[in-house]
Amino acid sequence: MERIMLAHGSGGRLSHELILNLFQKYLGNPYLNQMNDAALVPGREQIAVTTDSFVVSPLFFRGGDIGKLAVCGTVNDLAVSGAIPKFITLALILEEGLPMEELEKIIKSIAETAAEAGIVIVSGDTKVVERGSADKVFINTTGIGYITNRLVGPGQIRPGDEILITGTIGDHGIAILSEREGLEFQTPVLSDCAPLNKLIDTFYLPGVKCMRDPTRGGVATTLNELAQQAGVSMLLKEELLPLSPSVESACEMLGLDPLYLANEGKVLVIVGPEVADEVLMKMQTHPLGQDATRIGQVQEGKSGLVLLETLLGGKRIVGMLEGEHLPRIC
Repeated sequence: MERIMLAHGSGGRLSHELILNLFQKYLGNPYLNQMNDAALVPGREQIAVTTDSFVVSPLFFRGGDIGKLAVCGTVNDLAVSGAIPKFITLALILEEGLPMEELEKIIKSIAETAAEAGIVIVSGDTKVVERGSADKVFINTTGIGYITNRLVGPGQIRPGDEILITGTIGDHGIAILSEREGLEFQTPVLSDCAPLNKLIDTFYLPGVKCMRDPTRGGVATTLNELAQQAGVSMLLKEELLPLSPSVESACEMLGLDPLYLANEGKVLVIVGPEVADEVLMKMQTHPLGQDATRIGQVQEGKSGLVLLETLLGGKRIVGMLEGEHLPRIC
């Protein structure tokens, strides 16, 4: 009998297969089948809706906490879908015995992050379960945003488009790992957890084709998904991948590939070549985009193929994440 494994929640190949072979099989509809970070639904105003659950361990980490992460993750899924984030609901599952002081820190962090993002918490729910039935705090959110004229998505991607990212990769994954395992680096790695809607407001212009925040499964898995959806191949260049020295050292020491590490404050942006320079310049004017750079190009070729040109000039296939690099990172 097949059973659910941790890897089914990794954002990698098994997550992808679970969505296609189970959830879409029974629940598929025109809105769910858009397979974007937020679904566009009709109404007097076209709105975008997204939902997410957060089970990160530990609850508090360098650069953030589960409360900040919940708001940022929801805001970012709306923003990369071309929506203006407006409202959020908040449901908490609390384990008996959770210190009230810790809960207050989390709620304060939620309030501060929501204010920073300009989003309003409009509804909520709280349940308390017996000791041992959960791990301190689980959070579920639903985000609602308004669609303007930002028509972005995999269907817009064409060969020749440039692949940009707004900063260094792998920061969140290494921050969680170092906190969980007690690893110390010369320069502590901070999670990049941040709301991205105002950064996107800074650089968005016609010619921006698609945006995604590369969370679970990292940059590699996100680009694989986009390449499959768009029916194109993609070529990344290893020499262009932006890494902080601490993340690079940690990956070398632990044998991790930064392309598969989670990010919670970065945007992958695919743009037409005619606007790539302008978009990149606009990104770099914002504090969250100072390290923005090109990392590759969309190409014709086998649908869904993502290649990496190595420092030695060879090429290797970069597939979806297999298994689970690090569970419970968001």
